[in-house]
Amino acid sequence: MAESASCPVFQLGKPRYEQSTFLGRLRHFIDIIDPSTLFVTESRLKECIKLLDDFKQGNLPPGITDHQLWEAQKVKQAIIHPDTGEKIFMPFRMSGYVPFGTPIVVGLLLPNQTLASTVFWQWLNQSHNACVNYANRNATKPTPTSKFIQGYVGAVTSAVSIAVGLNVLIEKSSKFNPATRLFIQRFIPFPAVASANICNVALMRHSELSEGIDVLDSNGNVVGSSRIAAKHALIETALTRVALPLPIFVLPPIIMAFLEKLPLMQAHRRMMLPVHSLVCLAVFGLSLPLAISLFPQMSEIEASHLEPEIAMATDCKVLTYNKGL
Repeated sequence: MAESASCPVFQLGKPRYEQSTFLGRLRHFIDIIDPSTLFVTESRLKECIKLLDDFKQGNLPPGITDHQLWEAQKVKQAIIHPDTGEKIFMPFRMSGYVPFGTPIVVGLLLPNQTLASTVFWQWLNQSHNACVNYANRNATKPTPTSKFIQGYVGAVTSAVSIAVGLNVLIEKSSKFNPATRLFIQRFIPFPAVASANICNVALMRHSELSEGIDVLDSNGNVVGSSRIAAKHALIETALTRVALPLPIFVLPPIIMAFLEKLPLMQAHRRMMLPVHSLVCLAVFGLSLPLAISLFPQMSEIEASHLEPEIAMATDCKVLTYNKGL
């Protein structure tokens, strides 16, 4: 009884937690980015896949609980691409985003950046993002590789241009003393990364604004393709991608500016980098699930707010659409 109260009845392919609430989405995404799944053995993965196959065929062994089924699905979804059925390379899994992305965040936020180091870390960050996006792409409707390359080049160009441009402006400014200049320069990665994220969304998905995206009724049937829903989806995705780097690239410089003044840190300068890394890891790990939980994956929109032909094609007052990542 205790388990059934805390663990919902298993549904194959469905989220474990309610997606209409922020808390439900947060718990769902904490599961998705759980780094413990990076250490799942091959035998454990095969065991989970077999258990889910047995459930699908109605041949579950006796004594298997809903909790075991949810855990098996969590493991499979963390490692296996849902469309291709192939294993996702470990550094590019969503569960590896924080562990493998934190060293890049640390590099981006290092003080006293040179032109070369600024370009390198911005390039590395956008390269990592591009690989994660490609590895977790929707493969049901194959996206031309040229689109990914276009989005990647645009993101790298905008990130590097803004980071280098702001650094040059601050360096040439006579209004700031050296200490203030150094403090302001620490915040440059945020506008660079945020603008690159928006640029990537715009370049990768601009065709949706003219072609529209599918809107579904309450039974999951496609009612039509809506350009208005596409606009909403792109805005929500862009907001998420701005919200994600905000705490990651703003909080650590503020925290480190305070910690660096402590006598302990002044006496042990070698502790700066390890402490900086731990601060970045903590902020990154907390910020990622909060940011991607802002909007539900399947968003709702009133049919009356869509194109007239779509509103007239269904009796449902509220339709849903996949906003994308």
